[in-house]
Amino acid sequence: MLLMERIPDQIGYLVLTQDGAVLASGGELENDERAANIITGLVTLTDKIDPKTQTTNDSFNKISITYPNHCYIICLSNKKIHVIKKKLRSPESQSATTETQSLIDM
Repeated sequence: MLLMERIPDQIGYLVLTQDGAVLASGGELENDERAANIITGLVTLTDKIDPKTQTTNDSFNKISITYPNHCYIICLSNKKIHVIKKKLRSPESQSATTETQSLIDM
């Protein structure tokens, strides 16, 4: 799963079967069966949403769960559930970069 490890700011990943078995994992989510069960339950729950309430008949493409300093991104591909845990940058670090200059008096 080298491709999952190359995602910028990722701090963990899971690849699950549709029934929740862990196929691959790494980082903070390595062998995290608890997270796998929660995510599988969430994906299963999306299948139970009444299609009449949706504007399209498509199932979900992506689920994002956001916390103040990290987020989980969940998507389905090739009958597998892919989960990335990403570190979120604070607004201060994105907008303000400071340069330090050293001054030498001679």
